[in-house]
Amino acid sequence: MTVPAMKPATLPVLLIEDEPAVMAYVRAVLERSGYQVVCIESGVEALHLLASGEFLGVVSDMRTPGGVDGGDVHAWIAEHRPELASRLVFITGDIANEETVATLRKTGAPCVEKPFRVKQFISVIEKTIGKAS
Repeated sequence: MTVPAMKPATLPVLLIEDEPAVMAYVRAVLERSGYQVVCIESGVEALHLLASGEFLGVVSDMRTPGGVDGGDVHAWIAEHRPELASRLVFITGDIANEETVATLRKTGAPCVEKPFRVKQFISVIEKTIGKAS
């Protein structure tokens, strides 16, 4: 008797975004492209989830409430979950900010500027995180 091959469960993408409208939009774009998504509103909450959960990748706003921003999330991931460090994509509406530019240089993570086109965003996601299975 042969046992059918079990398809591995697809890991979700962790989305860190504090603006409800942006979160809903990005979640819908990712889900329509076949990704499972876990949404969280702050970097602090994200670190709790990252400490115990498994994720395909992370999409994070650069600026999040609670004292832990996108750069802090990347630094934590680089130290505690290095396998995820290359699978993080930043989204921001603040690309001209010096602090944002410095964080992007330091992390080397790709960044998609809000507002963005769906094709542009998904292209960056697929290159960074991989295609949804």
